[in-house]
Amino acid sequence: MKDKKSVLIFGVGPLQESIIKRAKLMGFYTVGIDPVANATCRDVVDAFEVVGGQDYEGTCAVVEKYGIDAIVTAATDKPLVMMARIAEKYGFPFYSVETAQWSTDKYQMKQRFLEGGVPCARGRLIAKAEEADDLYYPLIVKPRDNSGSRGVKLCRNKEELQEAMQEALQYSHLDTVLVEEYIEGQEYSIEGLHYNGKSEVIQFTEKTTTEFPYNVELAHKQPANLTENQKNDIRELVSKIAKCMHFENCPSHTELKINERGIFIIETSPRLGGDYITSTLVPLSTGINMEDQLLHIALGEKVDTVTGRIEKASGVCFLNLPCGKVTAIDDAIKEVGTWPNVKEFSISLKVGDEVHPITSSLNRYGQFIVQAENRKEVDLIIGKYEEQINNKVEIEQSK
Repeated sequence: MKDKKSVLIFGVGPLQESIIKRAKLMGFYTVGIDPVANATCRDVVDAFEVVGGQDYEGTCAVVEKYGIDAIVTAATDKPLVMMARIAEKYGFPFYSVETAQWSTDKYQMKQRFLEGGVPCARGRLIAKAEEADDLYYPLIVKPRDNSGSRGVKLCRNKEELQEAMQEALQYSHLDTVLVEEYIEGQEYSIEGLHYNGKSEVIQFTEKTTTEFPYNVELAHKQPANLTENQKNDIRELVSKIAKCMHFENCPSHTELKINERGIFIIETSPRLGGDYITSTLVPLSTGINMEDQLLHIALGEKVDTVTGRIEKASGVCFLNLPCGKVTAIDDAIKEVGTWPNVKEFSISLKVGDEVHPITSSLNRYGQFIVQAENRKEVDLIIGKYEEQINNKVEIEQSK
């Protein structure tokens, strides 16, 4: 085992599958920990241990048992505080426990933004709806300590606020929720790397989301349709965020909106983006694999974001079907993965399934990923293929 460097991956679910495979391709011995005994990718890692998310001593035992050289995760906020604690004890390249705490509590994050002069939505913590009586609707309600759009909802009045608070608290371990003013505008995410005291934006992602009251991603496209001035302004903001959040030895996934008043940061996290953004779309559009670069950062090795760089476009589109019961699925849908420009395709529906409204990233029904020479082509391909795929799924719509 010690002929290879050992990498500890926090989480062994579907979100970590890509980085596990990248680590193995790079010749590392992969050790995965997860609180779930039958974690999806337990057989993908070289060694697997069941360790609770709050089990510090258990995590230390794994580090010492396998002689771990580096720690990583992908597309999840949950283990970040534990990872920072482990890094602090064993001297792994990572950010501070304080940074991890700020990054996993949306209220503390907002306080850091305000102190650092980062433009963001005004908001506050509330334990009951009456505490927002002086705020102007519509409002966005968020659990302080969750991700993936879970529990995030728009409210137009006090009654909706009370209902949204109850829903948000189901996704939280805390007894307060964050309410924010609603920011109009197109939504984007920015994929960055932070190392050796510098912040580098690797790609700009443009989002399509569900209609409110929920705000769940239905598509991501790269590169975003932004002017060079906008890109430069965003780069400066990402550097400002890194400074106030103390990002170092990490990637970042920053969500923002742009409107006629300017750029507003929604939230950020010192991790790789999910929804195939950094695992698949960034390599397809830039030629740069951010998972590989994160592994280099975690091992204290040189980062290279130049070699193999390309300028193409990519996109993922999540299936958005009418609600009802699936009555038939055309067998030809199995061929979608072979269509021109399609890189990946998956659908989780079968005849007899019920299609419900999409309320979080956990209850989407499949997706396809494409690559093309430019954004215009990606837009055209996604529009055409989405219609063709939807036509292959017959649904008896709910009345």
